[in-house]
Amino acid sequence: MGKEVERKFLVSGTAWRDLAETRIRILQFYLAAGPGRTVRIRISDGTSAKLTLKFGSKARERDEFEYPIPLPEAVEMLDFALGRVIEKTRHHVRHHGYLYEVDVFGGPLAGLVVAELETPEDVPDEMLPDWLGREVTGEQKFYNASLALGGIPEIAA
Repeated sequence: MGKEVERKFLVSGTAWRDLAETRIRILQFYLAAGPGRTVRIRISDGTSAKLTLKFGSKARERDEFEYPIPLPEAVEMLDFALGRVIEKTRHHVRHHGYLYEVDVFGGPLAGLVVAELETPEDVPDEMLPDWLGREVTGEQKFYNASLALGGIPEIAA
């Protein structure tokens, strides 16, 4: 089991694009969701899939279990997706030694760009990159489960 400790930010600029190291096309969907728990499948670049279980209701810290699963089974489970299937391209961007995952959403969520920073310590504001916008850690409407199962945040509409 791993602890997922993350902060989320809206992205306000494009300077991060020149710093992107990798790009991963992701299809992500939820099979179950309830208060304090989710079960999701993520297909990366159409070549691999993972089953992820998350537990906890704290905005910055949750228990996470992740397992590789056969791609054909993940594709078959798309038929059981709750809500919308999330389409996004994830970019890995480093800044001051920290890895940011910048997700550019497609489909009905096009226009939404969110950066996640997973690190156990608080990063001082002066060490955050200029291209980050407002911090949305704890705002449920910007979490992937809410994006799949709920409405579309105004920023993406």
